[in-house]
Amino acid sequence: MNEERLLQVLMAPQISEKATFIADKHEQVIFRVAPDATKAEVKGAVELLFKVSVESVQMANVKGKKKRFGRVAGRRSGWKKAFVCLKPGQEINFVDGGGF
Repeated sequence: MNEERLLQVLMAPQISEKATFIADKHEQVIFRVAPDATKAEVKGAVELLFKVSVESVQMANVKGKKKRFGRVAGRRSGWKKAFVCLKPGQEINFVDGGGF
């Protein structure tokens, strides 16, 4: 895979209460990724950027929410997220500046 493409696949980590719970319980990290990203690209990008071993990757498409402002109805854009399962003993810590 092209290293330049791998650097464009990951957009941002998802840091939330649910993401923290998943990280503690299942040793997974959640990332917002490019809409056309594949599992292999996400795995390669995480291993390249964070120097960790990835066991598996699960992907999910998140649909944008419907929103209203007065009479004007709109919709937020959808996005894609990746659940990256790390091998036992591996960890990515975003609080201490462990990456981005």
